[in-house]
Amino acid sequence: MAKCENCGKGPMFGNHRSFSMRATRRMFKPNIQRVRVLENGVYVRKKLCTKCIKTLAKA
Repeated sequence: MAKCENCGKGPMFGNHRSFSMRATRRMFKPNIQRVRVLENGVYVRKKLCTKCIKTLAKA
């Protein structure tokens, strides 16, 4: 399952609206990337969403 290991963000559900405004269910998937993160002096592979990658780069 696509889930961020830092914030826990996962797929969200909503409606796809056609031109006639008929609603059918759809899924919004988070942008999950596999990255190497420095944790306690050791590099660890984690699956993070792009928002978490951006905030970790700032810190």
